[in-house]
Amino acid sequence: MPLSSIRAAFEQQFQHQPLLVRAPGRVNLIGEHTDYNGGFVLPAAIDREIYFAVGLNGTSQIRLYSYDQQESFQTDVTAVQPSDTQWANYLLGVVAQFQGQGLDVPGFDCVFGGNVPIGAGLSSSAAVECGLAFALNTLLNTNLERMQLARMSQLAEHTYAGVQCGIMDQFASLFGQAGHVVRLDCRSLEYAYFPFDTEHYQLVLCNSGVKHSLASSEYNTRRQECERGVAILQQYYPEVQSLRDATLAQLEEHRAELGDVVYRRCSYVVEENLRVEAACQSLVAGDLRAFGQQMYGSHAGLRDKYEVSCPELDVLVELAQEFTGVLGSRMMGGGFGGCTINLVETSQVAAFVQHATQGYQQRLGLPLETYQTTITAGVGVLEASVA
Repeated sequence: MPLSSIRAAFEQQFQHQPLLVRAPGRVNLIGEHTDYNGGFVLPAAIDREIYFAVGLNGTSQIRLYSYDQQESFQTDVTAVQPSDTQWANYLLGVVAQFQGQGLDVPGFDCVFGGNVPIGAGLSSSAAVECGLAFALNTLLNTNLERMQLARMSQLAEHTYAGVQCGIMDQFASLFGQAGHVVRLDCRSLEYAYFPFDTEHYQLVLCNSGVKHSLASSEYNTRRQECERGVAILQQYYPEVQSLRDATLAQLEEHRAELGDVVYRRCSYVVEENLRVEAACQSLVAGDLRAFGQQMYGSHAGLRDKYEVSCPELDVLVELAQEFTGVLGSRMMGGGFGGCTINLVETSQVAAFVQHATQGYQQRLGLPLETYQTTITAGVGVLEASVA
């Protein structure tokens, strides 16, 4: 959907000129379930985005319009609270964060919509939050830094959408750089950019089309299993504040006390942090084949040790491994459904999509939706002349 549609809808509904903002979705190339363990992730912003047209309206009314839903929502700035309109809550939560900082938010109009697939694990909700936060920061001249906008957007999701997400999604949307992935230390929030060859290699997402009901309950269980492991290790190594601080040797030393399940969960997390480090070194060396091997290793760990994969995701990774033009593949996100992310030679993308689509249909009788993406810049203001 073009930006011009969003702008036209705004001008038609509200009769004034808006600020135009683009907020991208994100992928995470490697580093899964490491965020809540104080570890490393390696996300990137992608060319699936949500566009915003936002303008102050000189009243005390917040007037929101979802272009994709073709729905309106209106409330007074003094009456911002969670509503029964789910899509509006992501935006209202951002307004509440500004107000919570003691910042005065006057009435404004907002039209938004985009092409980030809902439910595919590309963080459409984070793009919505970050886009409005950036627009308000610009319009109100509040001069908040991007990291603060990321934190506020994360808290908006906690408080108004009821999702206790880590900060990776909002961070990636705001801090993305074209042609680069960004390694985030989820404990210190320090970050570093690494070049990624977007000319010779493409990221192709294969959407399993399933979301198993296990996802949320098992997610909480995994967090508890990791916390149990840390509690046991702390008795012997007081410096282990999270699995980020643990070593494989320490886990091996106390394997019996940890028990089989907790040992496997913890060893996956420690190994995954090492994989992120190795993957970044591969990028510095320009060795995308070595990078792809780390992706395969990540999936094997998520499948066998962390046990958050599912048959559909495993079949998609097997199909990728059969195809010579694919360098790496793994499930992405919380697990039990959603997408695989595949690193594919640009010249082989069309053939791979055909191979995966046919194979998925043959093996599981399921249709496959794929998204070809490239790495782009993070949230930013668009010139009014952009079509």
